[in-house]
Amino acid sequence: MTRSTGSLAGPILRSMAYDVELADRLRDQLAGRPGLSERRMFGGLAFLVGGHLAVGAASQGGLLLRCDPARTEALAEEDGVEPFVRRGRPMQGWLAVDTAAVTTAAQLRRWVAVGVDYAESLPPT
Repeated sequence: MTRSTGSLAGPILRSMAYDVELADRLRDQLAGRPGLSERRMFGGLAFLVGGHLAVGAASQGGLLLRCDPARTEALAEEDGVEPFVRRGRPMQGWLAVDTAAVTTAAQLRRWVAVGVDYAESLPPT
């Protein structure tokens, strides 16, 4: 697994813009998955599978994840889930999942599976 690391800006360590504890929980859920890498993206920390974003610790808190675009509306009807909005537009195939919707390991595992399943359905980059 490739991990992104913080960098020094003079004597001050840059702060993380995402929930580090949630990122660690994601690492635990994804440990050992082939083709896994990490990358800072959208102000958060993204986990990619086969070069495609699967799930991430979002800069606003909670999860950012990819899903089958045809499932976006149905999944967004669940509590604490909405389409990810970028530049004022909801994005099909992208979800924002509130921290409260991933408090348990089972909840997190379910949402990670949604993102990983979709990423694995795409051709490797």
